[in-house]
Amino acid sequence: MVADSARAMPRRGLVAGPDFEFFLRRYFTPAEVAQHNRPEDLWVSYLGSVYDLTPLAQEYKGDLLLKPIIEVAGQDISHWFDPKTRDIRKHIDPLTGTLRYRTPWGRFLHVPPQLPRSDWANDFGKPWWQGSRYEVGRLSAKTRNIRIINTLTSQEHMLEVGALESMWEILHRYLPYNAHAASYTWKYEGKNLNMDHTLEQNGIRDEDDEFDYLSMDGAPYTPAILLYFNDDLTEL
Repeated sequence: MVADSARAMPRRGLVAGPDFEFFLRRYFTPAEVAQHNRPEDLWVSYLGSVYDLTPLAQEYKGDLLLKPIIEVAGQDISHWFDPKTRDIRKHIDPLTGTLRYRTPWGRFLHVPPQLPRSDWANDFGKPWWQGSRYEVGRLSAKTRNIRIINTLTSQEHMLEVGALESMWEILHRYLPYNAHAASYTWKYEGKNLNMDHTLEQNGIRDEDDEFDYLSMDGAPYTPAILLYFNDDLTEL
């Protein structure tokens, strides 16, 4: 997803592409989500999307009902949800005989109590799991490893990327290692890569399943993308 303002600036150096000052990531890997595992930096994923619940944790800091959410920080909690309704799973409460949210891990924020209580306030609007206010992107269900080799400096880096990410998104991931990455031409096996396409669309096949079938370690065969420096150096 690239902001409209980014599309208005079609070139970086000699390589056509988005303005990374306004670039927004679409995909996050499970490993990236797992890094946000603290109350002051709390992400979770569920049903294919990634959510930043840090504002929720700050709003309800000290509330006991926040504890089950803190305990799953950085994890995928799709098992909490009914994939058809995208709501918390429900069951028949044996005590009341009514349909209630199923929370074997403990009742959490915005889940009503089992029985009426005078201290239960339901003026919070939509529960935190409904809507997209905390959504920051999609979860990469399938990830791949690639090598990126800078032919100018001979530096090599290994990146884990989402299988559905475009080359521009992969370039964005690479920026911490090379702030001038958009001033390079990206190639694979001598051919210029289409930066709007994915690895697979560029002919860089995902052979992980084949290696697994053959009980082989695919690491030595990780695809290598070569970067060739252009004349115009552009700082990102």
